[in-house]
Amino acid sequence: MRRPPMISLFTGAMGLDLGFERVGFELRLTLDINKFVCETIRANRPDIPIICNDIRRVSTDDILRKAGLGVGGPVVITGGPPCQAYSTAGKRRSVNDTRPSRGGDLVFEFLRVIREAKPQFFVFENVTGLLSAAIRHISFYERMRKKEHEIPPDARLGTAFEKILEEFISTGYRVKWSVLNAADYGVPQARKRLFIVGSRDGVDIPFPPPPTHGRPDSLDVIMGRKKPWLTLKDAIWDLRNRRDLEYLPFPSWGKYLKYVPPGGSWVDIPRELQREAMGGAFYSQGGRRGFYRRLSWDKPSPTLVTSPTMKATCLCHPDQDRPLSVEEYARIQCFPDDWKFVGTTQEKYKMIGEAVPPPLAFAVAKCIMKAVKEDPGNPYSDPHLKFNF
Repeated sequence: MRRPPMISLFTGAMGLDLGFERVGFELRLTLDINKFVCETIRANRPDIPIICNDIRRVSTDDILRKAGLGVGGPVVITGGPPCQAYSTAGKRRSVNDTRPSRGGDLVFEFLRVIREAKPQFFVFENVTGLLSAAIRHISFYERMRKKEHEIPPDARLGTAFEKILEEFISTGYRVKWSVLNAADYGVPQARKRLFIVGSRDGVDIPFPPPPTHGRPDSLDVIMGRKKPWLTLKDAIWDLRNRRDLEYLPFPSWGKYLKYVPPGGSWVDIPRELQREAMGGAFYSQGGRRGFYRRLSWDKPSPTLVTSPTMKATCLCHPDQDRPLSVEEYARIQCFPDDWKFVGTTQEKYKMIGEAVPPPLAFAVAKCIMKAVKEDPGNPYSDPHLKFNF
């Protein structure tokens, strides 16, 4: 049976693609601007064509040609543009941020390819910060000083998502969106991500996918309808005694972590040392939950960040005074143990931390494949195929 072809934009470490391949899609092309990402793709899938370039400089014709497909040929195009412009960490500049490293405009490049390539389906993934982003950025302090009616309309929270959703709907695709938590789909990590899916011909996509896992104390888990969330211990316990793990050591401030118990943070540091340990952040209001954070064995990991050695986004091992290693990052994101990551240690952290966990991708991919297989007019349909969701 022929496998439905797919194209992957903003490919990254291939977490999204692994989930779609597992369902049965055929990956025809990958595209990414990062040279380390491209080398990672080559190291793991040397047979898959790669466009290693800025998507702004790549025509849709070139994308289709290299994938060996014509207009309307891709069954699905996936993509998760860089999210820094929408991230809740740091300053947000939203859709006006066209710097290559920030990518606020890249969602519109994704839309450009969708409009021109006309795939049957698309899957867009991004950070949940997009939901509250504004079209025009104003500082937090300026926002707090103004009354609601004094804030310009395009600077109001949520206007960027409204604009982007309107753009997706304007393609003529039947659009659905949802926020999914990776922990609900068998990933040992509490990681929420925004997904937008679309169907060109109006075929209903059974989206969002029903969760397979839940809180251990939830009724669904107690009654056996769902499995309990996987924990950090489930993911990395067997790595705890390895001496060859790859990681960047904490800077000098790491000395304070000896005071922090598993599941704790900066508030567990002795009071007389907190001001010294926190520096200027000691006087800030809110947003300090991640400072000096030590993980707990018996809970899912918090969302992996692109750098676990920063004071404000610390991800310290439960028992050892070190950050999570690259290998532990990969386990928590559910990459295969033999998956290769190319680049510096920091590049590997970033690559893995930005990826979609394959089990979450698998859950979304099943929704798309179900829509494909149950559509009588689809050349890849199979009315006899049964799905056990």
